[in-house]
Amino acid sequence: MKKRTFLKISSLIVTGSFFTPPFLYRPDREIGSNWAGNYYYKAKELHEPERIDQVQALVEESEKVRVLGSRHSFNSIADSPEDLISLKNLRPEIFIDRETQTVTVTAGVRYGELARHLQKHGFALHNLASLPHISVAGACATATHGSGVRNGNLATAVSGMELVTADGELLSISRERDEEQLSGSVVGLGGVGVVTSLTLNIEPTYEVEQYVYRDLSAKHLETHFDDIMSGAYSVSLFTDFRNNTINQVWMKNRLDDDIEFRAEDTLFDARLTDRHMHPIAEISAENCTRQMGIPGPWHQRLPHFRMDFTPSSGDELQSEFFVPREHAWDAVAELFKLSDRIAPHLLISEIRTIDADNLWMSPCYRQPSVALHFTWKPDWPSVKKVLPLIEERLAPYDVRPHWGKLFTLSPRVLQSRYEKLDDFKKLLAGCDPKGKFRNRFLEEYLYT
Repeated sequence: MKKRTFLKISSLIVTGSFFTPPFLYRPDREIGSNWAGNYYYKAKELHEPERIDQVQALVEESEKVRVLGSRHSFNSIADSPEDLISLKNLRPEIFIDRETQTVTVTAGVRYGELARHLQKHGFALHNLASLPHISVAGACATATHGSGVRNGNLATAVSGMELVTADGELLSISRERDEEQLSGSVVGLGGVGVVTSLTLNIEPTYEVEQYVYRDLSAKHLETHFDDIMSGAYSVSLFTDFRNNTINQVWMKNRLDDDIEFRAEDTLFDARLTDRHMHPIAEISAENCTRQMGIPGPWHQRLPHFRMDFTPSSGDELQSEFFVPREHAWDAVAELFKLSDRIAPHLLISEIRTIDADNLWMSPCYRQPSVALHFTWKPDWPSVKKVLPLIEERLAPYDVRPHWGKLFTLSPRVLQSRYEKLDDFKKLLAGCDPKGKFRNRFLEEYLYT
């Protein structure tokens, strides 16, 4: 099979012609699209400064400005009606403080670069997302996550940050001095300011081994969901919601962990694979991290995809919804009831767990959560019809969508799900009294 990018399958070409999403608008002065190609940025100007003082000047002079990260959002959250700033040309700096066990990294650095540097010096992060190609600042600003019942999202590692405020001044905040302000600012959705650097907690490096089981009957989740998801340091379930089956169970065992793990031949009625797997079984596992119990350093096992696999544009759309972990089986069962509506438009779905945190605008604020991720075929009209059905079925569990992915939940409902929203808006008003960092997305979902 011809090599494809992340979760991209050749059978797409036989599913019929796809329609262009209504938000796929090409401006006269083309800045380009997001990673998936489903959104074209509408900002009038893209700036790529090389120094912090240039960032400060741009922010001070601009009427409306936002930061463009690694372009892995699927909606307009990173766009601006006026100016966009990309920090990719800032000199990448990574400073490890061994005494405090922290690393300070400039905002344009991606997790793959950071992970290699940390590993070289004997350190690690507590978790990584499925793809290591996303920027550190962008991932933290939207509460992007990895997996694990005891693992918070990537933003929970942040212990300090430096940002350019609306008046062009540099502001430094830390958990030690400004705990409340940091809790509101880390998942800042781009509204607090231009984050120029982040300080993350790190730990000594560790090794991970990865195993994959195939064809687990979904009925086992009803009584054993917690057992399965806590059976290893990081666990992911992949399903296409057909035949009441979990297609694959990926178990990542941390070798220095206190969880007792032994890879048996079976996991209930699922069987241990004897070959490396891609989440979509029909696709080659060439670009996936090594499995079959082969130990490797943390940064080569926690992501699903290898560091040296660089995705270009992917023919896919993505949505993700969070519900409290106590309702995990009920939520999954509701999705299986929608199989005939979901499966025809789906490439694959991933189910993961994330620990609770204290970050105001995180979907996991004060609640251990389960994330229900959908990678869709690039047929927006069909996906747009399915999303309200999913959101309706998950409504009893106070569902929250991922900020950077596709959803149709109303602003009123979304606002009701965040108990710290008023505090967050007060924080934004203090940092940005004239709304310089606000865009259409924030206006609609925070202020409507």
